[in-house]
Amino acid sequence: MWMRVASLSPLRLTSSSKSSLLTRQACTFRLWKTFTTETASQTEPFITFVLGGPGSGKGTQCAKIVETFGFKHLSAGDLLRREIASKSEYGSMILNTIREGKIVPSQVTVKLIQKEMESSDNKKFLIDGFPRSEENRMAFEKIVGTEPNVVLFFECPEAEMVKRVLDRNEGRVDDNIDTIKKRLKVFEELNLPVINYYSEKGKVFKINAVGTVDEIFEQVLPIFAACEAIKQVA
Repeated sequence: MWMRVASLSPLRLTSSSKSSLLTRQACTFRLWKTFTTETASQTEPFITFVLGGPGSGKGTQCAKIVETFGFKHLSAGDLLRREIASKSEYGSMILNTIREGKIVPSQVTVKLIQKEMESSDNKKFLIDGFPRSEENRMAFEKIVGTEPNVVLFFECPEAEMVKRVLDRNEGRVDDNIDTIKKRLKVFEELNLPVINYYSEKGKVFKINAVGTVDEIFEQVLPIFAACEAIKQVA
């Protein structure tokens, strides 16, 4: 049974094998304390917000979390691009907003996420790239009616993020140098208050997003391994 996390102590993870073992033990202990202070319905979702600038590697790490722990991955960006392709009433507005490097209205994105959550049999969600602002955060909590259990924040230098986005060359409308710089500026101005808000609640795990995919995943693994360990004995 998944139980609501009341709070998590802030923790910066390292990438060495020895440190990974220690952080796994620390995660288990801290999560166990919080999981046993407040229980939730068996049907209540376990929600992880996955945050970081464009090119920080969020999507790659989400894929590994899904493969290893069976979460449902919901990418805010993918949902918005799918909405554009569907020619819905929001499609043109979303496209123009993304091209300008701005954030899509909160209620539009939240309702897309909520629809996916409600239609899924899986109750463990990775919400990738959202919330991107305090307005996003408040809209999510108001419309969905809950907070995240865990917040992953992938920290990465700006130069590295720009290089990664340009190198991936996936043909996205927002993958050009001018729009990338706009997105990074918007991210810094609007997303950091969200990180600070959840940090004060003890829910943020900061990940050093520089290194190989496996090296970065070593930092992510202890968090969800601890959750799985608690789930098995709960």
